[in-house]
Amino acid sequence: MPVQRLDHVNVVTANLDEMVAWYETVLGLRSGSRPDFGFGGAWLYAGDAAVVQLVEDPGPERTGSDAALKLELFAFSATDAAAVERTLTENGDPFEKTEVRDAGLVQFHVSDPDGNHVHVVFDLNEID
Repeated sequence: MPVQRLDHVNVVTANLDEMVAWYETVLGLRSGSRPDFGFGGAWLYAGDAAVVQLVEDPGPERTGSDAALKLELFAFSATDAAAVERTLTENGDPFEKTEVRDAGLVQFHVSDPDGNHVHVVFDLNEID
């Protein structure tokens, strides 16, 4: 069975409230239902899919720049690049916008409050 698409990303954080607010405000995801796993966390939805699943863990060994696991980035395909760029600017989030003409894409490179590298990817035709 070939892989069809990325289902979700699970991110450990010591800053649950700040992370939830950032993903809601900057990426437009919405908080939604989450099973009771017996520990803190939040699920953030794009449509009907819980695409970012946050796990609360205050231990510094699992979160932040000294964590053992190193993930380069995760990416979301999106629409309305102008709105995303406006939100990032208004929010004061530094970002880099890169055109990948050979692939027909524009990528916004941004970091969430824990420093995770996130791409928001748009069709090149959407950019002025």
